[in-house]
Formats: sequence, structure tokens, C-alpha cells
Amino acid sequence: MGTTPNGAHQLKPGLKQRHLTMLSLGGVIGAGLFVGSSAIINQAGPLAFVTYGITGLIVLLVMRMLGEMAAAKPCSGSFTDYARMAWGEWAGFSTGWLYWYFWVIVVGFEAVVGGQMINKWIPSLPVWAIAAALMVIMTAVNLLSVGAFGEAEYWFASIKVVAIVAFIAVAALFVFGLWPGASIDFSNLTNHGGLLPNGLATLFIGVVVVIFSMTGVEVVTIAAAESAEPAKAIRKAVNSVVFRILAFFVISTFLIAVIVPWDSVVPGESPFVAALDRIGIPGTADLLNLVILVAVLSVLNSGLYTSSRLLFVMGGRGDAPAWMTSTNKRGVPVKGILSCTVIGYGCVVLAAIFPDTVFLFLINASGAVFLFVYFMICISELRLRRRWEKENPRSLEFRMWLYPGLPILVTVAIVAVLVSMGFREANRIELMQGIAVWVVLTIVYFVKKKTRASTQVAPAAHDSGPDASGVATESISS
Repeated sequence: MGTTPNGAHQLKPGLKQRHLTMLSLGGVIGAGLFVGSSAIINQAGPLAFVTYGITGLIVLLVMRMLGEMAAAKPCSGSFTDYARMAWGEWAGFSTGWLYWYFWVIVVGFEAVVGGQMINKWIPSLPVWAIAAALMVIMTAVNLLSVGAFGEAEYWFASIKVVAIVAFIAVAALFVFGLWPGASIDFSNLTNHGGLLPNGLATLFIGVVVVIFSMTGVEVVTIAAAESAEPAKAIRKAVNSVVFRILAFFVISTFLIAVIVPWDSVVPGESPFVAALDRIGIPGTADLLNLVILVAVLSVLNSGLYTSSRLLFVMGGRGDAPAWMTSTNKRGVPVKGILSCTVIGYGCVVLAAIFPDTVFLFLINASGAVFLFVYFMICISELRLRRRWEKENPRSLEFRMWLYPGLPILVTVAIVAVLVSMGFREANRIELMQGIAVWVVLTIVYFVKKKTRASTQVAPAAHDSGPDASGVATESISS
């Protein structure tokens, strides 16, 4: 795709539609579903699947809004660019760095989780050493080419999808009496305190937790800019993937609630294993742990990709160092990828020094950051849709439903979830840390802006060549 004046290469369109579809699935189906669902079932009771349905609907609508913008004007910066278009430089700067911060913490977290899982099988290897090895392997995959990344993610996600589909098939046969020795019995939905043993409010409180397990589906709008037909790829991915994710979460949770009494589900222990044990399939724990390890590697893979592409785009916009836009002959932003691994290795070091507290620290460190990103997507769509309808209505081929009423309703729902976090002691620290990160980024932006203004000199003194911002922007794939 040629080089820019400074010798940097553009991102290359090496991702196929099957890569994009599995990429968005891979970023969202992980330990949050396989293990995290235990906390939701224990909290909400038999109707935990309703909580997943409500949350899935919110994610679906946010993705529809993002898909509308991405199909109209596809770009590697995705929602960070749309925030900039809608609300100015500060919005693009803060949204980009918030999202980057979220993903680099996730990269470190997943590496440590993978290290602990393998450590259970090979106790002689320390967790930090395994986590570091996983970081090296996934970094190497990302450095090869965008095609290598897409292929790895395709197979990682395929394994997870096959595992979930197989579970749903087996569990459905059991629930409807078609499994050997099974009979139709839905008594677990009502026999242990009723459908809502802990009250109606628990269905909505659980949204705070569930929404974090569904993060990652938006990665497809960033990756689509490296595909041959961005707008077409986005439409297909948003339309198909979100509905499938919703089905996976809701159906699997419903089947678990029918098979296993909700009050026997232990938070932190996989309810999938409990359900398969009840059905009578041996060796499920080891098999599921293997699937969860694949899920961990998948999210680690996606995290490195996403965070490095954000640095690439932010470097072009002047929000990050310009050298972040440098790519090799294969169109891979090598420096950006390596920069993102620094935080990951830092998390590995924390795992070695503070093995008992590193998980809580990393979870709290990401906090409510993702909900702030969702909020920015919503308010950006509300403003840009009106503007683009006036400028070029033909570009809006993929539209959000019932504009502006439904987008406003979704925005209010996101705000309500954030407010509810402030009232729940378990989530308050996450909200506070998320706000603190956004405040720090805002201060950095205005300090940076003031510094740039104070050091700016007359343009005539710099007429010898293109400025860094212009050069970097040219290296962004459209």
C-alpha cells in the first residue's frame, strides 16, 4: 500500500470476513461467561438469563449505533474518531486513551489468569514465568502480520464457539428428556425460593457485572478498517455476531438454571462444569479448563491487536507520539505492539511480587472505564447522525433504529448503570477509579494543549516540510 513521506507503511487489509466475525466473538466469549456467570446465577436466581438478555440488548443497541457510524465512515480509530468528530479534540483524546488503558490492563490480566491455569497443571512452573511466556507468544503472533493475528483469533474463537454450541446441544437434550436417563423437569426454576428469590432488583443490579463480560464485540469496527470492504464487513458482523452472542449467553444460562439449583451454584466455580456433572459427563472440569485457557489466549490476542491499532491512530492524530504510526513492510505497527506489551509485562511483575492481590488490583484498575466508552459512543451517534443526514444521507445505509428516541433511552440506561455502581459498595471503587482515570486524562489533554500553544511559533519558520501530524495522518488506512 506504499509508504508515507516519513517511510512508515500503511495498515494493510489482511483480514477476511470470517476473521472479523470470529474476532468479535473471540473478544466477548471468555471467562466472564464460563466462570463469571456463576456470580450472576447465585445473585439473581433462576431468572439470571433475563439479566443477560437485558445486558445483551444494551450491547446490541450500542453496537448498532457504532455500526451506523462505522459503516458510514469506516476508520481504524472507530469510536475514538467519531467522538472527535462529534465533540472535538478532547473527546477523541480521552476516549482513545480510556479504551487503550482498558485493553492493556486486560492483556496483563489475561496473561496472569493463563499463568495460574497452566500452573495448576504444571505446579513446578511459577505463574509469572508462564504469564511472561504467554505474553511473548501472543506478541510474536501479532508481530507476524494482521493476517496471522486474524487466523489465530479465528481458531481460538472457533474452539470457544464449538464448546458453547456443544454444551447447549447436550444440555437441551437433557432438559427436554432426550438424554439417556433424563426426564423433562423444570422444577429447579421454582422449587428453591421461586423465580425471584432475591427480589426483582437483582435482575438489574446484575447488569453492572454482566456488561463487563460482554465487552469486546466493538473490536470488529476497528479491525474492519483493515479489511477489503470495510462498510460491508461492519454491516455483516454487527447484524450477525451480536445476535449470536445474545443467544449464547441467554440460552446457556437458562439451561444451567434448569439443570442445576441456583442456590447450589458457587461464585467463582464454573456452573458449566456443575451442569455437565449433573448430566453425567466425566472429565468435564479438565476439558472446560482447557477451553477457558483458549478463551484467555483469545482475549490476550485481541487485546494486543486492539490497543496497538489505537496507538497507531492516536499517533496519527497527534494524541500519541508520531513514531507509533511506523509500520513494517507487512503493515504491522511493531512499535505500537511492543509499547502495549510493556503494561502487560508490568502486570506479570505484579503477579510475581503480589500473587494474592494482583487480580483484585487489575480488575479495579479497569473499573468502569468501558461504560464511559459506551457512553461516548452513544452521545457521538446522537450528534453525528443529525449532522450526516444533512450532509450526505446516502452514507447512512446502516441506520440505528428509532432515532433519536431509542439512542437516548440507551444512553440513559448506560448512565443508570454507572450511577448504580456508585450505590453498590462492591462496585464503588471501580467507578471511582474509572472517574479518576478520566480526570487524569482530561488534565493531561489540557496541559498538552496549553504546552503546544505556548511553544507554537510562526508557520513561516517551518515551511521546509510537512508537519508530523500531517505525515502521521497519511499513514492511516481508510
